[in-house]
Amino acid sequence: MSSQIILAVYSTSSYAATQKLSQRVARPLRFRVRYRLVKATVYIETSVIRYLTARQSRDLRLAADQEASCNWWRNARDRFELFVSPFVISEAQSGDPYAASRRMEALLGISLLKEHHIVTPLASSLLHGLALPDTADMDAFHIAIAAVHGIDYLLTWNCRHINNAVMKPRMRVICRDAGFDCPEICTPFELSGGDLL
Repeated sequence: MSSQIILAVYSTSSYAATQKLSQRVARPLRFRVRYRLVKATVYIETSVIRYLTARQSRDLRLAADQEASCNWWRNARDRFELFVSPFVISEAQSGDPYAASRRMEALLGISLLKEHHIVTPLASSLLHGLALPDTADMDAFHIAIAAVHGIDYLLTWNCRHINNAVMKPRMRVICRDAGFDCPEICTPFELSGGDLL
């Protein structure tokens, strides 16, 4: 389920006000419950944007992942509140100017998370606690900024350093020790509930 339910309880005093004064039996107040759906939050990591905007690969597995990204973008993204970070913007702007412009166009309208002074120490803890290579420092920053902002899901195709089943339990421990919940890390196919085929 991609939405959380927030309950708001409102007292209706009109019931008590309309009771006859001669009535001696106290009646309980009636409550009306209103439900407001709040969309779950998703941090879009750069690999998803790269797969979304790249030319279709000749590699069948990679082409299937690209297709899943496109299907998620078309059919599932409206179920969530989407976020990116300055780290995503920086990565999306790098490389070939034409490809970069396509990536930046895909990011239009997505909310930008603010950098926070706690992100760097958490990213450092993740980098060293997971024994990631120094070249994977940006991966640690993606996880850290999503955790610090309380994001529900981190969407990625990076299965080497981010969506890695061996590393995820350790990521959760490092985030929890720092006082944050680690977002649920998944691919677009996983977050769709498997309905993108």
